[in-house]
Amino acid sequence: MSPPASDSLLTAADRDRLANLQLYARQVVEGVSVGLHRSPHKGFSVQFKEHRPYVRGDEIRSIDWKLYGKTDRLYIRQFEEETNLRCTLLVDQSGSMAYGSRNAAQISKHDFAVRLAACLAYMLVGQQDSVGLVTFDTQPQQFIPARSKPSHLRSLLATLATSKPSGETAISQVLTQLVPKVRKRSLLVLISDCFDDVDQLLRALGYFRHAHNEVLVFQIWDRDELEFSFRGRTQFRSLEVSQHTRLLDSALLRKSYLENLARYRQALSTGCGKQKIDLISCTTEQSHASLLAAYLSARSRAT
Repeated sequence: MSPPASDSLLTAADRDRLANLQLYARQVVEGVSVGLHRSPHKGFSVQFKEHRPYVRGDEIRSIDWKLYGKTDRLYIRQFEEETNLRCTLLVDQSGSMAYGSRNAAQISKHDFAVRLAACLAYMLVGQQDSVGLVTFDTQPQQFIPARSKPSHLRSLLATLATSKPSGETAISQVLTQLVPKVRKRSLLVLISDCFDDVDQLLRALGYFRHAHNEVLVFQIWDRDELEFSFRGRTQFRSLEVSQHTRLLDSALLRKSYLENLARYRQALSTGCGKQKIDLISCTTEQSHASLLAAYLSARSRAT
């Protein structure tokens, strides 16, 4: 399916959401850049290749000071693909992403995901990198190939602004379908609650890693899901299959729920670690600027 081609396809409410989303993304990215005291370009767009001796005129910030401490010699870190990075953002729009805390001040997981994707797209296009977008549930719903033109950013944001969560999900199935469409040595960013069979999900992500792509996973949680702070008899309704409802005693369910949750999170974290996939766990009350600044800062220290 194609993204909205022009404003004529957007309602007044859609245009308002698009304008707000673009403004939000710009403000967040500017905040991230200031927080890091430098352009976030090297946070995403470089991949370490090798060292070479320092020569007069090289940027001091490129010196590997850790290596200097070991060898007492100055070396420069060289990188591949410093420009024209190709990135594909995968945004989960299944029904479970519609969940929002009982606290009215909190946004839903889907709203958080859309804003995060907008921030990343804004940042990468600003770096003159190519960004594409896939929204999905059980199948890819919108697919926008990666491009780097500023006008392309508007198509991405328009698609995000009009996306709505509903239905079931099949993340591993969608990822498997996308393998032939993603070029080698690109960046894949999955933004989802990752509610899928862990083994199948890790296997699907592994296909991209085996093709020498870099993979980031932003796993989004609502605080309710992590703490299960429900009280008394509570009716739980599936956001993906509306007919599935259960009236349960929350106190009796809480212990087993948290134990299962801990096993699931550990399995996903361990699996991502083995495949050198960055797994960034976040909650909907977090600041996007703080989240991205912290991740990019940690990423730059690791290179």
